[in-house]
Amino acid sequence: MFSLELVPRIVIPDDYPAVMASSPSYRRFLQQWEVTYHGTLPGSDATLIERIRDAGIVINIRSSSKFNAPALESCPSLRLLSLWGTGTDNVDLQAAARLGITVTNTPAVSAVSIAEHCLALLLGVARRIAVIDRQTRAGEWPRAQTTQMAGKTLGVIGLGAIGSRFARLGESIGMRVLCWTMNPATKQGFELVDLDGLLKQSDVVSLHLRLSEATRGFLSRERLGKMKSSAIFINTARGLVVDEEALVEALAGGRLAGAGLDVFAVEPLAPGHPLTKLDNVLLSPHSAGVTPEALEAGLSLALANVESFLAGVPRNVVGAADAASPARL
Repeated sequence: MFSLELVPRIVIPDDYPAVMASSPSYRRFLQQWEVTYHGTLPGSDATLIERIRDAGIVINIRSSSKFNAPALESCPSLRLLSLWGTGTDNVDLQAAARLGITVTNTPAVSAVSIAEHCLALLLGVARRIAVIDRQTRAGEWPRAQTTQMAGKTLGVIGLGAIGSRFARLGESIGMRVLCWTMNPATKQGFELVDLDGLLKQSDVVSLHLRLSEATRGFLSRERLGKMKSSAIFINTARGLVVDEEALVEALAGGRLAGAGLDVFAVEPLAPGHPLTKLDNVLLSPHSAGVTPEALEAGLSLALANVESFLAGVPRNVVGAADAASPARL
């Protein structure tokens, strides 16, 4: 526990575009704690290090800020890195553990928002909403058939907070749900199958694995090839969990019917990227969890994690072990 006189310097190195600045939880936090706040992009690793070099606590809002080993080693006073969000792929967790830096995140706060977005992407692709909207605005009156989801099979890869929530949404619209999980103890009443069986049987496959060295490229060219040519793929996890080149080829070549994607191998998605040229793909800019409700819940928990750490009872701690295992979203 820290006395008020000994509270480490607290720094927010990047809040652009601003979300923390307008948060009611942050305004309450400022009534008790002093924070050095940066509302502009660091722009470089050097600027990020300059902003956090003397910090004892860093509250990180943007996954674009990379806390690699050199950055962490440049901050001798750093004791806590409080992340807003679930993913930790922008942090060298092994270096943090070696340096005695506690890392916390905000699990499950965006689960409802992201699961709803998965459903929106699924229905948008199945009903060709974007294409039909564009044609109707252009004066056409399209009558192309779309796909009904009731009676179809939804395959959910990963049964964490988001995956299990989306599985329930799939059930609610009449889909049969199959699941694959790293930990069968998290069955939660769903039908578990092996991964090959899920890929071969599912009309929709939705990915819910956190990015780690164990999951990078998890949905490989070979695994994508096991899916039905009539199947739809949904990804709101991380782009690098999928072989994106193989995914583009499958979508362009008719070996997959469509995809709803919120995440990409490189973000922002480059202008003219092959995915932007495909009518059977629905895209959103890594925004599945960006609703006012989810934002505030996550920011509030990131700040609460700081207060718990200062009180000597750190919560929502992630460690180097998580970096080596395909933890679930």
